[in-house]
Amino acid sequence: MIYLDNAATTLQKPPQVIEAVAEAMHSLGNSARGTSSGSLRASRTVYEARVKIAELLGCPKAEHVVFTCNSTEALNIAINGTILPGDHVISTDLEHNSVLRPLYRLEAEQGVELSFVPADANGNVSYKDFETLIRPDTKAVVCNHASNLTGGMIDLARVSRIARRQGALLIVDASQTAGCIPVDMEQIGADILCFTGHKGLLGPQGTGGMCLRAGVEIRPLKVGGTGVQSYSKYQPQEYPTRLEAGTLNSHGIAGLSAAVDFIREIGIDAISAKETALMRRFYEGISRIEGVTVYGDFSASQRMAIVALNIRDYDSGAVSDELSQKYDIATRPGAHCAPRMHQALGTQDRGAVRFSFSWFNTEAEIDEAIRAVREIAL
Repeated sequence: MIYLDNAATTLQKPPQVIEAVAEAMHSLGNSARGTSSGSLRASRTVYEARVKIAELLGCPKAEHVVFTCNSTEALNIAINGTILPGDHVISTDLEHNSVLRPLYRLEAEQGVELSFVPADANGNVSYKDFETLIRPDTKAVVCNHASNLTGGMIDLARVSRIARRQGALLIVDASQTAGCIPVDMEQIGADILCFTGHKGLLGPQGTGGMCLRAGVEIRPLKVGGTGVQSYSKYQPQEYPTRLEAGTLNSHGIAGLSAAVDFIREIGIDAISAKETALMRRFYEGISRIEGVTVYGDFSASQRMAIVALNIRDYDSGAVSDELSQKYDIATRPGAHCAPRMHQALGTQDRGAVRFSFSWFNTEAEIDEAIRAVREIAL
């Protein structure tokens, strides 16, 4: 199979990730629960992973790396833990439902007021709209680093400067960028940066988390066992324990730690360069095929390795199915959990076929995908 659905999850993992998970299944106990060798080994594994993630994503303190099961959980914790009834929040049309649905629920149940920065027909935003929408009572700007549909990026440093002038938090969904390009939460001005382990970070599913700027206060989404302060009625206030009730996925975190080692060994710049080159090769090969419509802005100096397209008036699901059944090429059709972006692009009725690339793809695979698109478009 030619796997070109890496924006959903990376199927091809570094061998050391698989080995780390298997080893952890044999050797790790419950982190922070006891002094047995297995428990201590689990605690060390989790702590080492915090340090590595902090270094990779520019988080100043390892204890401000909080582990969750994915970026959706991290975003729910961040959004529900900082926004109060009656607050004003700015988001964008580029967002995934992991941002939209928590915000819509707060709007419906707690009277939170939402404003959305619109995307144009190429999926771009205007930063003047952030300036126009922000208010003295704006509590947070919640936006992704890159669209999971088009690969277009937001200049977060610019958004951060706008937010900070009004004292608003910047909550970032880095699901599509962490592990694929250099990400430094301090440089981009993120107060809370949420990530998932199973996409660009090349780790196991069921892993993810958030990085917190010093001074950010988040109310826990869940409370329970932590292994410390067991006689207290209340959740410990120290990070990361405050937000990590229950047993951690130490086996998955061991795999994520090994994945970060792999990324650092290869080099994030080398990974970004290869994925970008594969994306450009594919785009140049299909963009001039008659009947193919490509979405997004490919003139941008930096974008993620994603190409969304449609062929003639065919349904995106039918195209993706033919790619799978006839050519053994995995893609993602449909709405991609990004309803507002599809509305902006005018693709809400049939969706789009998304091709997304990773370090493990090859030029030969890209050429085969180009051939398949050309034949389907005939």
